[in-house]
Amino acid sequence: MSLEDRKKLVLHHIDLSWNKGRLALAEQLHSKDFLYKSAFIGNPLGSNDYAKMIQDIRSAMPDLEVVVEECIAEGYKVVTWSTLIGTIEKPALGYPPSDKVLSISAMAFWTLTPANEIQEICTMFDMESFRSQLGLENRRFAEIALP
Repeated sequence: MSLEDRKKLVLHHIDLSWNKGRLALAEQLHSKDFLYKSAFIGNPLGSNDYAKMIQDIRSAMPDLEVVVEECIAEGYKVVTWSTLIGTIEKPALGYPPSDKVLSISAMAFWTLTPANEIQEICTMFDMESFRSQLGLENRRFAEIALP
């Protein structure tokens, strides 16, 4: 599979899962040892729990759209820069509902297997910008880092 094909696979996964909610199809692209890691989730998630998380977020944000701004591939690694756009209608991941249309920037690092299955996704979200858009106080680094 070429680098362009690997990028297309990742873009297809984003479209199936986040934009269309076709989670069973997206899960077919995962390896048996798939892991999802993110700073806003304490522990890595397997394929089923990852699908449940997306389902919960899509339920809270029914107008959610993920726009991929950039997609880069090298070897079995793909990096995406995306913008998540939507309104939180129900509480999600500890955040309150809001009538504001939110824009959340995210970077994801994807690892594919030699069989071109998605083995790992590690995502970083701009949570401080997200919190600011919700009108919540920003958390200073020291408050997070110190016990």
